[in-house]
Amino acid sequence: MMGSVRAAIITGQGSIEWREVPEPVPAPGGVVVDVAFCGICGTDVHAYVHGGPYPPTLCGHEWSGTVSARAPDVRSVAEGDRVSVGILPACGTCAECRAGLSEWCSTATLSVATDPAGSAHGAYAARIAVSAARVVPVPAALSDEVAAMVEPATVAYHGIRRSGLRVGDIAVVLGAGPIGGFALQWARVGGARTVLVVEPSPARAALAQLLGADAVVAPGEEAVQAVMERTGGLGADVVVDCAGVPATVQGAVDLVRRGGRVSLIGLSDVPATITPALWLFKEATVQGSVAYVQSDFAACVAMLADGRVQAEPLHTSTVGFEGLVGAFDVLAGGAPDQTKVLVRP
Repeated sequence: MMGSVRAAIITGQGSIEWREVPEPVPAPGGVVVDVAFCGICGTDVHAYVHGGPYPPTLCGHEWSGTVSARAPDVRSVAEGDRVSVGILPACGTCAECRAGLSEWCSTATLSVATDPAGSAHGAYAARIAVSAARVVPVPAALSDEVAAMVEPATVAYHGIRRSGLRVGDIAVVLGAGPIGGFALQWARVGGARTVLVVEPSPARAALAQLLGADAVVAPGEEAVQAVMERTGGLGADVVVDCAGVPATVQGAVDLVRRGGRVSLIGLSDVPATITPALWLFKEATVQGSVAYVQSDFAACVAMLADGRVQAEPLHTSTVGFEGLVGAFDVLAGGAPDQTKVLVRP
């Protein structure tokens, strides 16, 4: 008789349910991974705070673990391999791929939530099934905890790449949570001359300085003054919004120079008010950045492994399943002293 595992599912505003789900087995092209750690993502917290439809498969989508079973047709990984989670390669058949736009392959993008060989739940569970093509090999240099942060590190990497950051640029990062903490490091790796971080929390501000920010300032007039002083009144070359709150969408444009570039990484799930005349006057390029593409992962893992980017300082606490709901409540309240919370099954 097939056994079962418990999986936590966000079912509405302030609601997390534990469900007994079938013991995962590898589908064709798939593997089963014993979960070592799973990060609590800001998207999960948004779903917990605001309710509304949220795919069960997204409930825990930042994870690391060990392959415990594989389908007979899988040759890319073996049982016992340590892995993190990534995304499917471009499918080659969707409308975007057929138009030569494989970077925006809809099948790959949706595989985060609709993996054809995946479990019907996320990794707030002891084991999870996943397509073998999605898993990312983890080198010995990365701990299981750091491996569980490869996914958010790659979100930030993709956003910095899309920002068009150039060597010598002055960059501003809005927010010093997990994504902002990685983004400021990627900006430094990418050649930014100066990286300013805007963050109201003293604990996160101190963390941003530890991770290499040239200065950390409070939102509002202090941020505007600091950017203008550093740029001779021009504004920043690049502003990266990692805060995911409505005010920072316009705030990012306020801080960028004329002809500069804004990258929106943080997700605001409520409407934002903007000043269109300023957007037009500045001729700024404002673009979104959704997740990542498969090729981003190898570069991220390599630079985490060689120490150019640090993940350990962003990991502020670990909870077991018994502490999961409490951790969500803390994060839902703002949690100025928490950055990345990992869940250990």
